Amino acid sequence: MRIGFGYDVHRLKEGRPLILGGVTVPCDVGLDGHSDADVLTHAIIDALLGAAALGDIGQHFPDTDEEWRGADSIELLRVVVSRVEEAGFQVGNVDSVVVLQRPKLRLYIDAMRIQLAVTMGVEIEQVSVKATTSETMGFVGREEGCAAHAVALLVNVSS
Repeated sequence: MRIGFGYDVHRLKEGRPLILGGVTVPCDVGLDGHSDADVLTHAIIDALLGAAALGDIGQHFPDTDEEWRGADSIELLRVVVSRVEEAGFQVGNVDSVVVLQRPKLRLYIDAMRIQLAVTMGVEIEQVSVKATTSETMGFVGREEGCAAHAVALLVNVSS
């Protein structure tokens, strides 16, 4: 078994959609970035890549490459899962947390889990998504941005 950790952060910006785990969450601000800026999916991608020792999201999908401008992060996750499988691993489970002051995410967590599970080809019970605030402290508390953390367990299936 292999464990990987992922972290991502993006600024909040008016006029952008708030996409988390492939789900559009109604909000007056969204996340700014080269792609759709889905911090949750990006953190999961980095956790998977880290567990497989395949580098990081920036190596696979650099923000200097116009091919990835506006990219759907769920599609990037699909590519990464294929690369992880080619390396001889399958996803065991993913545990993640989104740190965002507002809006509250409780109503969208199950949809995120379903989207992520389907994309990774696993059961929903293998995907955990949690949400918290930063209790009004720091850049998240000032509503300047959003962060996400993820841990992934990969099982070696090549032996």
